[in-house]
Amino acid sequence: MSHWIIYSIGFFAQILFSSRLIIQWVYSEKEGRVITPTIFWTLSLIASFLLFVYGYLRDDFAIMLGQGLTYFIYIRNLQLQDKWEQIPKWLQWFILLMPSFIVIYYFNNNAIDVEKLFKNDAIPLWLLILGIVSQVVFTLRFVYQWLYSEKQKESSLPMGFWSLSLIGSILILTYAVFRKDPVLFVGHILGATIYVRNLVLIYRYAKATR
Repeated sequence: MSHWIIYSIGFFAQILFSSRLIIQWVYSEKEGRVITPTIFWTLSLIASFLLFVYGYLRDDFAIMLGQGLTYFIYIRNLQLQDKWEQIPKWLQWFILLMPSFIVIYYFNNNAIDVEKLFKNDAIPLWLLILGIVSQVVFTLRFVYQWLYSEKQKESSLPMGFWSLSLIGSILILTYAVFRKDPVLFVGHILGATIYVRNLVLIYRYAKATR
């Protein structure tokens, strides 16, 4: 597949990720506190799938890992907002089974091509480790958000989510520079800015409600 198609998929995924953050930021600025509109999780789910495909096409295990870990957390948040049930049943099943379809497609002569992912000349071992660590840290934000939301019985984005987002984003930016990946770099530059702004909003709201 040509490089421009691969990068187009990646950039479109990042546009969706950035759009969700901008929408969430606008809503939060309007309310004077951090809130999470349903569109945030809907765009997250679509973008996650596309970026997973982008990672597959670039033979980048770090990207695939990060998106694979958060896919179902996005679905769970839609359930907590009572929006998942509004999606047609056939589409629900399609979304739920999509990761399995990708795994089946990913098989090469009945065996996953591990060599292609873990012995990629374009990604030395130290860089692969950095990518995996950065994606794990970035993904932990959603694990934390999921556990927090389950405890609160509502979908929300607490301060710990934005703190982990900022740390993970900085690590991924570092990875993107060494990997020479414009898709990751552009996406996380904007993201880091919004993460800082949300932390400021949380601090101000907490201070005003004391």
